[in-house]
Amino acid sequence: MQISKVKKLFPLVTVDVALFTVVDGGLRVLIVRRENDPAPDKWALPGGILKPDVDKCLDDTAMRVLSSKVAVDVRHLEQVTTVSGAERDPRGWSISTAYYALLAGELVPAVAGASVKAIDWCDPTDLQDRLAFDHEFLLNAALTRLRAKVRQGALPLHLLSQKFTLTDLQRACEAVLGTRLDKGAFRRLIKDEPSLCLLPGEYLRGPQRPAQLFQAATGFQF
Repeated sequence: MQISKVKKLFPLVTVDVALFTVVDGGLRVLIVRRENDPAPDKWALPGGILKPDVDKCLDDTAMRVLSSKVAVDVRHLEQVTTVSGAERDPRGWSISTAYYALLAGELVPAVAGASVKAIDWCDPTDLQDRLAFDHEFLLNAALTRLRAKVRQGALPLHLLSQKFTLTDLQRACEAVLGTRLDKGAFRRLIKDEPSLCLLPGEYLRGPQRPAQLFQAATGFQF
């Protein structure tokens, strides 16, 4: 008896990462100019294909992609959404999990790595029709998730240096939200916040009154 051959569908499994930081008081996202097919020379979020023999999970894939393509290691990585379909990637039926990641400003000098011609740090609200595939949708989903968390009271400490002032923290929140916050109301909101650890005797000194320094509490989770 002849066994009929059944065509199996093997979806392409990928990750795409919206890497955010704050530069000169504004929120920025990293985009890369692709080197290879599909969409060579087009700008996109850094992404890559799952390697089952290397990656224990999709989080590992995302961390590997950031390390190999833009040479950064991040302190916070979070899944946002999963998209799928036969039309989103010309290589075939694909599934992609989108992430966002947060990077402190002093770590911004990322470099173009494997399969990347160039990188750019851009305003995430100013990339309409610039990104390949469905990456504009993925970026908007990531930005919406990040803003929602901050509006609900989560503090984006991973965007800050290891030691920071409350003014630094307020500016990071303003950069994420895209709006100014009242200083008095903000200070009242974060009063007794358990994720903030005051550093006794440590101040940022300058022409103005010395500003108390803080750091993220041990075990802080965004």
